[in-house]
Amino acid sequence: MRPLIHPPVEAITVEGILHALSDPVRVQILAGIIKAECPQSCAKFQMVKNRELPKSTLSQHFKVLREAGLIRCERKGVELHNSTRYAEIRERFGPLLTAILDAYAAEQR
Repeated sequence: MRPLIHPPVEAITVEGILHALSDPVRVQILAGIIKAECPQSCAKFQMVKNRELPKSTLSQHFKVLREAGLIRCERKGVELHNSTRYAEIRERFGPLLTAILDAYAAEQR
């Protein structure tokens, strides 16, 4: 089993965050994890925008979010439990993440 890569907070970049959140599916996944306020399994997000995502696609979305530093993943048996790194990102970049998520939410109205 390959180790999961989680960049240190000092290595998280604005460019990485913007790239990770350039896909609306990843934005919805991140918003769902933040809203839940507790670790979420990947399977919770198999249905996104009323369509079922293939497991390989879902895995890739989580990998992008993780490698950008937006989420932390922990193996629990055969599942990955995902939590947000929102507090760390807010400390480093201020309200950047909140502004991005608010903009996506406003666009959906």
